[in-house]
Amino acid sequence: MTDGWVDTALRVVLTDVNAGVVEAWRAAFADVPGIEIRRGSILDEDVDAWVTPTNAAGRMDGGVDAVIKRHLGAGIQLRVRRAIEDRFGGSMPVGSAVCVPSGATVPRFVISTPTMVSSSQNVSETLNVAMACAAAFQAVHRQNRKAPGSIRSVALVGMGARTGRVPARVCANLMWTGYTLFHDHWFQDDDELRATITAQLAGIDQAPHTTRVRIVPPGGTPATGAPAKGGAAKGAAAKGAGAKGGAAEGAHAEGHPFRR
Repeated sequence: MTDGWVDTALRVVLTDVNAGVVEAWRAAFADVPGIEIRRGSILDEDVDAWVTPTNAAGRMDGGVDAVIKRHLGAGIQLRVRRAIEDRFGGSMPVGSAVCVPSGATVPRFVISTPTMVSSSQNVSETLNVAMACAAAFQAVHRQNRKAPGSIRSVALVGMGARTGRVPARVCANLMWTGYTLFHDHWFQDDDELRATITAQLAGIDQAPHTTRVRIVPPGGTPATGAPAKGGAAKGAAAKGAGAKGGAAEGAHAEGHPFRR
């Protein structure tokens, strides 16, 4: 659901210690202005919000979750899990996110979004990264509607690329899909977000491997754009996280995130 309001004035930093992820981002986001890409720890990023890939329960016991919990203290996990309990009854679906105060000056917020249901789950053959990335950016919209201007900058890591074992180029192209949707549409309803993504990405493994997919918002029209440079991702069949349905007939085939 949307009222047509989309806040795009956001500084976005993509940072990861994995050189392969950084290289893949440079290819996937080569034609996207204003994205800062660098190799390093998210802990070094002076931004308003850090995005952390998590599990459905918000247990920050591995990967970037654990790094952030060690840095900010155990209280951050308590806040994340309380938000998940309040909003989802204790289990947050892939394609949703919570935004909580960090308890620190930098960042002021942590956005927690599941790339997997249980810890250390292999999500390399799912759409979970696109779901999680899109949900994280929708959480930015939600927070800024509640407190305008409270998140003007955000840092993300390679979602699912480590613990979830998603290949770097798959990760990069799926994150591109989630990021571009941020500019095109504001979803109040997580179910609508998930349905929109799965309807257009399901079966995308049959598309040419040199393309990315820009999601067409509900009621919208395909956006045009340049194909990804440097080749597209190898990767997974479109299944998991509710990826049912036909191929991406409604999507503009600017990029294909999957190819084994």
